Formats: sequence, structure tokens, C-alpha cells
Amino acid sequence: MNKPEQTFQDPREDAILALADRVGARVRSAREAKGLSRRRLAELSDVSQRYLAQIETGQGNISLALLYRVAEALGQRIEWLVSPHAPDAKGQRVEELFRVAPPEKQDMVLDMLSSEASAMRARRIALIGLRGAGKSTLGARLAKEYGARFVELNDEIEDLSGMRVADLIALYGQEGYRRLENEALTRLAETEDGLVLAVAGGVVSQAGAFSNLLDRFHTIWLKAAPEEHMARVRAQGDERPMAGNPAAMEQLRSILTSREDQYRLAAATLNTSALTVSDAFDALAGLVVEKRFLD
Repeated sequence: MNKPEQTFQDPREDAILALADRVGARVRSAREAKGLSRRRLAELSDVSQRYLAQIETGQGNISLALLYRVAEALGQRIEWLVSPHAPDAKGQRVEELFRVAPPEKQDMVLDMLSSEASAMRARRIALIGLRGAGKSTLGARLAKEYGARFVELNDEIEDLSGMRVADLIALYGQEGYRRLENEALTRLAETEDGLVLAVAGGVVSQAGAFSNLLDRFHTIWLKAAPEEHMARVRAQGDERPMAGNPAAMEQLRSILTSREDQYRLAAATLNTSALTVSDAFDALAGLVVEKRFLD
């Protein structure tokens, strides 16, 4: 007797269904909090009652343009409707005040919150940045210098999933990979004290994982010029970035530009451009001592 073929649920489908349910619950809650009927919200947003009903019950496809109208009519920002973190009045007020505060006050608030969060980060350092920044080379050397454990996050993901990262992405896509990336970060944060972690450059693309990283690790952005990123990857014998792709360098610049704002959220930044490995390590070790990340 043949066994039924095993099927795998695509995590992306689960994530999409969860998003639809979350948006629907947020829209319904905000509408009821304002004392609006669905008919009145339809009038204010110029969106049909039928479409509003579909949104609130998690049905159908969500149009960003129409959802934006609904958010405006509710006095909400669209990102608060879709965010994994539940919006609340206090959080919204803090964000509004922070956004209009002068830079020196923003820095003061960040320093205060960073001090409060320092205990959560313990003696854990995460190196972020594009491939070729020196995360593995410098991270392994830093861990050895301070008697800490060095971990490549992708190795932890493979251990957690039981498969290679390439196979994981092929089977479950980027969404599945990002979910396991966040789970691996949580596991390391809960079990390790005295750790240097090298993280794939795309971690900033997943808000949940990146927030987890910023909260529970001392993050350092290893920064370099695009030309140096590419040269270092090729020096390692990997010609794939340039093979048959004359626009590779321009694409690399575009990726770096698109991620810069997220990378800047790191607790510290080290520019490794034009530095030898020894000089870059000395600068990194000095930064760690200055910031007391491994005290």
C-alpha cells in the first residue's frame, strides 16, 4: 500500500493569511474605537462597504491604495495597521514626539533606552553588513581574543532546520528563511552569554529579526566601499557576483544604499575600507573596549 505523499505548507502562505487577519482586526478595532459604522467609514474613505467587510474579515487581496484611504479615514498610519507589533496610543505618541524632537534630544533618549537594554544584550556582539565587510574574519578573531564563542548565523539556521540554507530557501523561500533566522537569533540570545555573531547582510530586510537583533545583541556595522566589498569576495575565489553580470557593481551600490538607513541603527559603526585585516581588527577591538560590549 502506497503511503500518501508528504506535502509541505509554504510558510509564505501562513504569513499572508496572518497579515490579512491582523489588518482586519486592526481596522475593525480602530473603526469601533472611533464609533464609526462600516457605512460611515466607507463614506469617509471612499471605499465600498463590501471591500471594508472583506478587509475586516481577512478575506481577499489587500490593495495598498485602498488600505491607505482607510487608514487616513481612521486617523491611523498604514504601517500601524500592518505591523506585527500592536499599535497603542502611548507608542504612537512617543513616536510622534521623537520624530519632531531636535537631534540632541533624540540622541539623549536613545542613550537612555540603550542603557536600559544593555543588560538584555549581555556579552553578545553581532556583526552586520554586506558580504565582504569582514564579518567572519574579524568576528572569529575577536571571539578568540576575548574567549567568546564565534557563530555564523547561517550555521545556526542550518542546525535549527536540519538542512542547508540553499535548500531551505529553495523549499520555503525567503519568508521561510527569515522566520528561521529570527528563531535562531532568539535561541542564541536565550542560551549564549559571551558570543560574537556574524549575520547575513539581508537581516535588515526582516523587521522582526532585525528588531530582535538590535534588542538582544550589541550590533556593529562593518562598513566598506562597494568596490571593496566586491574585491574581497572575488579575492576569496568567488567570481559569481560578476559572472555574466556587467551591472553587478551597480546592483551592489543599490543594495548598500537601500540598506544604509537600517545599518545605521547599529550601536556602532566601523569603516573597514582601505584597512588591512590587522588594522581593521585593532580598530574593532578598540571599539569593543570603548563601548564595553564584552565587559
